[in-house]
Amino acid sequence: MTTNEYKNILKIAIANEVEAYEFYLNAANKSKNANLKATFTELAEEEKKHKITLEAFLNNETKQMQFKETADYKISESIELPKLTSDMSFADGLALAMKKEEEAMKMYEEFANASDNESQKELFMQLAIMEKGHKTRLEDIYSSTAYTEVW
Repeated sequence: MTTNEYKNILKIAIANEVEAYEFYLNAANKSKNANLKATFTELAEEEKKHKITLEAFLNNETKQMQFKETADYKISESIELPKLTSDMSFADGLALAMKKEEEAMKMYEEFANASDNESQKELFMQLAIMEKGHKTRLEDIYSSTAYTEVW
């Protein structure tokens, strides 16, 4: 993979993090539920940190991107994408966030599968792993709040 290809991939990833940041910030501003507002605000801050991390990789091409692999509970795959509303429940807000992270993860996986360059494929897989980590974290919270009957 050329340096320009690497930089272009990271620029796409950075733009995706900015988009996610803006989505979560907007969702926090629209939410009337205090817990959901706090969760969306926290997610927005996480996306801002990811943008900074990716920018560091963009400015130092020799640095290897390595994210820790996490379990995939596949909870988000079993629920429908709720619509963002100002009065949505905490569980629906988490479901919405999970679905957004799932979409990002799948996008990077598709890019990796379409790539015929091994280093490019690896970069996309690392980005997918990063998004899967976000999704897993949200699924953990969701399973402990949406499925209270299993306590």
